[in-house]
Amino acid sequence: MPEGQKEHTVVSIIQARMNSSRLPGKVLMPIAGHPMLNWVVERARMSQLTDDVWVATTTDPSDDAIAGYCADQGYPHYRGSEQDVLDRFYQAAKLAKADVVVRLTADCPLIDPGLIDEVLMALIEEQADFAATRLPPPFHRTYPIGLDVEAVYFSGLEKAWRLSATQYQREHVMPFFYEQEGQFKITILNAAEDKGGYRWTVDTAEDLQLVEQLAAAFSGRRDFSWQEVLAYFEIHPELHGINATVMHKTFKDVDTRTNQNAESGQ
Repeated sequence: MPEGQKEHTVVSIIQARMNSSRLPGKVLMPIAGHPMLNWVVERARMSQLTDDVWVATTTDPSDDAIAGYCADQGYPHYRGSEQDVLDRFYQAAKLAKADVVVRLTADCPLIDPGLIDEVLMALIEEQADFAATRLPPPFHRTYPIGLDVEAVYFSGLEKAWRLSATQYQREHVMPFFYEQEGQFKITILNAAEDKGGYRWTVDTAEDLQLVEQLAAAFSGRRDFSWQEVLAYFEIHPELHGINATVMHKTFKDVDTRTNQNAESGQ
């Protein structure tokens, strides 16, 4: 970012909960000796343009473990609605006094701090309302699943919070921006080469197995880039087969278990 342009308080907010439908408790499962949530927080903290990193979890008793872990680690956190994830996210951003908000999820332990910075630079330098590494289908993604970064100004988030009405809008936080054609300036970052078919998020046991092997390949390092992961992944094509059959959820998917246990991604 050009000298003197950093005039906003930037806060990354990580959505996290224990009650995942496909892999319950995943956010505190260990990866190379550290809980997955620790990976996401510490890698997000490596962003050069981020001032603070918060965790947004729920008031459900199942998430006492997340709140306890955050307290033990000194991670700022907020507990809010389980089903209205947009409200939880908004209230956390408001409490953190964010001017610019980055949305991350706790099931992406390989999230890249350099990519977070690129999204933030695009948001501010291009005077966009919303910047991200992807839009949901039918739009095509070029970064691996698991490197998802979304950034908005707090004012835009507040508008979405006031006006979003459908269940999937409240559950997935940002669809309001995708659907208001012509209402928002949207900037999407694309990778130099299309790697959108790779899956580095954790939603199943197979996903966790893959990410464990990728993390272990760096022998304890926590500062590797997504390009380094890509290079390793592509010289070990057998890794792609570990979770190649896992279907990714879309932004219009909603949890049908109960209204009290809405599946938000996190």
